[in-house]
This record gives sequence, C-alpha cells and structure tokens, in this order.
Amino acid sequence: MVPTLCALCNNSRALIIRPKNRQKLCKPCFIFLFETEIHNTITTNSIFRPGERIAIGASGGKDSTVLASVLRTLNERHNYGLHLLLLSIDEGIKGYRDDSLETVKRNAIQYDMPLSIVGYDELYGWTMDQVVSQIGKKGNCTYCGVFRRQALDRGAARLGIKHVVTGHNADDVAETVMMNLLRGDLPRLSRATSIVTASTASDIKRSKPLKYAYEKEIVLYAHHKGLDYFSTECIYSPEAFRGSARTLIKNLERVRPSAILDVVKSGEDMARLVPPEVSGSGTCTADAKDVAVALDGDAEGEGGCGSSNGRASGGEMAVMEQKLRDEATSDGKQTQNDDHEIDFTLQGQRHDRHKPTPAANTLSKAKRLQKQQLQRCGRCGYLSSQSVCKACMLLEGLNKNRPKTQISVSVEEEDNSPTLTRRMEGMTSISHETNVT
Repeated sequence: MVPTLCALCNNSRALIIRPKNRQKLCKPCFIFLFETEIHNTITTNSIFRPGERIAIGASGGKDSTVLASVLRTLNERHNYGLHLLLLSIDEGIKGYRDDSLETVKRNAIQYDMPLSIVGYDELYGWTMDQVVSQIGKKGNCTYCGVFRRQALDRGAARLGIKHVVTGHNADDVAETVMMNLLRGDLPRLSRATSIVTASTASDIKRSKPLKYAYEKEIVLYAHHKGLDYFSTECIYSPEAFRGSARTLIKNLERVRPSAILDVVKSGEDMARLVPPEVSGSGTCTADAKDVAVALDGDAEGEGGCGSSNGRASGGEMAVMEQKLRDEATSDGKQTQNDDHEIDFTLQGQRHDRHKPTPAANTLSKAKRLQKQQLQRCGRCGYLSSQSVCKACMLLEGLNKNRPKTQISVSVEEEDNSPTLTRRMEGMTSISHETNVT
C-alpha cells in the first residue's frame, strides 16, 4: 500500500491526523503548523507588547508545559522581546501537587526560566487537603478556584508582573461555555470567552494563547516534541461539575470534530449580546467604577480545575497518551491518531419558534441587571465587587469550624501515663461542671 503523503509538504509520509480537521501531516509540518497557529492567535489579538514581563501559570501538566515550550520557541523565532518566567501555585494536595511541582522545577531548568511558587498555606493558612477534610469532596473545586485565582494575582504582584498567561485550551473554553449556559450565567460566559481579560480596575492582565488549540493536538505536540510533563488527574476533581460538561463536549466531538470550536465561537457570539457594564469582560478603556471584573474567582470556571492550573485530563486523554507511547515503539504504522472518528452530518428537523408574548417582553424589560461597584476587600485588600471578597468569605466559614483548642502532649507526659490520665480526667470534670451550671 502506497503511504499517504503529508498534505502540506507532499514529500514526507503522513504520521498524524489532526483531530481538528482530519488533515494528514508529517511530524515536522504538524509541529510547525501548531506553533504557527499559536503565533497567529497572539498577533491577531495583540496579546503581548515588546519588552513585557510575562508570568506563565505553570502546573507541570501538558497544557502549561506546552505553553511554556511554544512561547519560548516563538519568542526566539519572531523576536517578541518577552521576559518569561514560571509561576506555580501549591494548593497543598499530597500525592498530586507535590509531584507535579517537581516536573515544574525540571521545566524551569529545561527552558531556562526563573520559577516562583506560592502556596495556599502561606496565603490562607489552609491547604486543600485540610479544606477537603473539613467540607468533603462536594464543592471543594469552588474553594480551590477562588483561592488559586487570587494566589496567581498575588504571586504576580510580588514579582512586579502585570500579565499572566494560562494554558486554557479550546476544550477548556468550550466546557466553561457549556457550564455557564447550564447555569444561565451570561455575565460569566462573556468573561470566560475573552482571550484577554483586563481593565483599569486591575493591575493583572490575563490571556489564553492556547484558546483555539484542541486538547488532543496539545497531547500530540507534547508527545512528538518529547516534552516533560505530569499527566495525573487531580484526586479531588472527579466530583467537579466541570467533569459533566467535559463528558458532554467529548461526546459531541466524537460525532462532529469541529464541535469544540463551534461551541467556543457560539459562546463568543452570545458574549457580544451581554452589555459590557454587566459582563465586566474588561477592556483596557473601561471605567473601573462601571465594570464588575471577575476578581473574586470563577468557582469552577477559569480559576477552577483548568488545565493550566493542574488539571491533566484522565480517561480519554490518558488512553490517548498511552496509545501514542505504544505506537512510538512499533514500526510500519502509516498514520497515528487518538481514535478513528467519523464526521457525521446530522440532519435535524426545524423546530417551530414561538414569538414571545407581550407579558414576557414586559417581564424582560422590568428585569434589569444592576451595575456593580469595584472596591477593595475590607479584610485582605483584594479587588472585589463586594465589601468582602469571596476568598475571605470562604475562609471565614472554614475558620469558624476549625477547632480553636489543641491538646499537645510532650515527651515527658507521654512517658508518664498516670500524669496524662489525671490531666484528661481533670479536663473531663471541668467540662462536666460547666455543662451542669
């Protein structure tokens, strides 16, 4: 059988089928095309300025590792003039984050980038392990998302950096669009679809250079470039609402590979319908008094278990990574891909669209969203649309339930069991007298 030639160079044998459009490419052409598309995204949206200092949100996962590698390559190839460094957040998850941080430390050496690590225990007095032991696995991603978003801003502020880039890819954005649609949260939908979020109300600008890159293509790029990354999923993320949205997006992709970008584009179109003063999507010319910027954290949105923040997808992505490793050791493969997908064109029926009743129009006009006022949190000084930011509100609930008295036993007391027994009996009698009175 005659080998299939690369669709770009028409010279080398095609080894890769792009999940995005089913294009068959050789390895060098795929790598160059992937990097060129990221470069076009950067230049089209004017993400960077020459001489700018950029903090890359690094978790050790595939997305942030690919982002660091691509930015380093493009910075040298196209002379961006950027000063790049890595900024990592230690949530305090044993068996997960401690291992991934070792990968980040190796990346810092490999890419010759300075590394700064900020921990939850340092900023908030809590680790995520402690938070989960207090509240359980339901809703823990809300805490982590709010805390991480603040931690990234504070870490960047410490370094004197005003621009943070994250590794959110097209799959992440599509999941966020779907989540906000299911929640009916159009203001947050508008913020999540923006490739650059900034305003005069915040010193820290955020951007997503990988916004239009498929997660599967990021895995392919990391594999063929031989990048060193951490691929274990967060031990607390399976309970997250994002997992349900992810499953839905993956099912759509199997039927229609372009579904991911279609959802992203639809989210962008819907975001334009949201008034700027309500969405707080944040352009640099917006008035701080009239904009409600997403500074309090996005629960399971951008600040949640996003790929740049340590969520390395399990399940399908893990199977794909293993398949790539297996195929790398075998010969005679004409093409390699994550799975064999068929692009069905679904023929649906046209549904009747009912015009809204006058009563519905009256209700719509009567319901007005009020503009929010930005201010400093009265406790930590972080910018918030409320007098107390979400992080401080969450911490208040955690600290109220934290035991205020701890019983410590010295070595001498531990060896002298009768003394320890009398001390405990004394505490029991005091407690009993208090209850009686």
